[in-house]
Amino acid sequence: MTDLHVPALDLPKGFDVTDPKLYGERVPFAEFAQLRRCAPVWWNEQDSGTGGFHDGGCWVVSRHADVRDISRRPEHFSNHVNGSIPRHQDDISAEELEVTKNVLINKDAPEHTQLRKLVSRLFTPRAVESMRAALDERAELITRTAVANPSGDFVSEVASELPMQAISELLGVPQEARKQLFEWSNQMTGYDDETLEGASRMASAQILGYAYQLAEARRTEPLEDIISTLVHADVDGEALTPEQFGFFVIMLAVAGNETTRNATTLGMMAFMEHPEQWELYKRERPRTAADEIIRWASPLTSLQRTALVDTEISGTAIKAGQRVVLLYGSANFDEDVFDNPRTFDITRDPNPHLAFGGTGPHYCIGANLARMELDLIFNKIADHMPDISKLGDPRRLQSGWINGVTSFEVDYGTRASGCPVAH
Repeated sequence: MTDLHVPALDLPKGFDVTDPKLYGERVPFAEFAQLRRCAPVWWNEQDSGTGGFHDGGCWVVSRHADVRDISRRPEHFSNHVNGSIPRHQDDISAEELEVTKNVLINKDAPEHTQLRKLVSRLFTPRAVESMRAALDERAELITRTAVANPSGDFVSEVASELPMQAISELLGVPQEARKQLFEWSNQMTGYDDETLEGASRMASAQILGYAYQLAEARRTEPLEDIISTLVHADVDGEALTPEQFGFFVIMLAVAGNETTRNATTLGMMAFMEHPEQWELYKRERPRTAADEIIRWASPLTSLQRTALVDTEISGTAIKAGQRVVLLYGSANFDEDVFDNPRTFDITRDPNPHLAFGGTGPHYCIGANLARMELDLIFNKIADHMPDISKLGDPRRLQSGWINGVTSFEVDYGTRASGCPVAH
């Protein structure tokens, strides 16, 4: 029986949850809330070729319970069949789309399980904690360097630096090459952004080429890093193929840079919009802050799965072969799970957000590292730039699946004292 109390869906004409131009302006929270209330499993119609797909559209799942459920059903929903990225370039070829399936996040078991196990020991709580002192020093240097000038771009001067250093250290990228790696990863994920048009494919090739150079060096002189681990890996008696190796490095470089960087920027914006929370943070430094920043930012707006069998989601029939977009940017604000979800509350506990992938086998391998990076950098921001304020509106990334900011001009709050570092 139809629930007469469910309001009618009233979305803007042509609304598409993967529209990059939309996210270049805003995150459509009002539309997400409508979907949760009125059509939690909604058919997102698309023209053939949109985002590289020719299937007429995809299902969109917006409620927390459904996103979590699908994430825990790898036997029914595949990362591999169509990949996990819901929006590529419209002109991506079938061959290029197939190549993307070499990325770890686009693998299914048993291959995903085997490949993930190769590097999982480097991301255990103990392994991550062993990096704390070095990253704390780096965070100190980042913030002291930034406040040597009265103002600047928060994204490039503060938010991007610590994630870049952390993932580069794990990969084994030397210091002099780290900035270049960051720029390549930026270009790779910015294919929908008009200001970066045409750079994505070249950046992907450049990261691959650089990874292969490092691999050659590590074959004869291995170090305690991910490149050495992958070069000397054995999966069922076989070494990794060049494609497996190269795209493993690409995934770690991009995931390690993009998500934490954007969480840092969006978290700082949230503090500026909620000054009482910034005052609370400066006084108490609650450890719960990192997860609330991550929930609020939801750096990945969405990822997708493909149904392997005819199945259903909350009573809606899904046919084998249909794509299903998991809308983390909606699930993390689900009123059925979070009290006052549109309130930024750094003491929120528990905080069962799904920003790390909704649990299941594809739960983010770097979750512990991301939390630690956010904890370290915000402590240093509070120490050295407690009066930081914005000078203009941020420039948002045009992306169909990343919630990103490319630049954000700020005043570091050190003008009045005339001192470059506040203690």
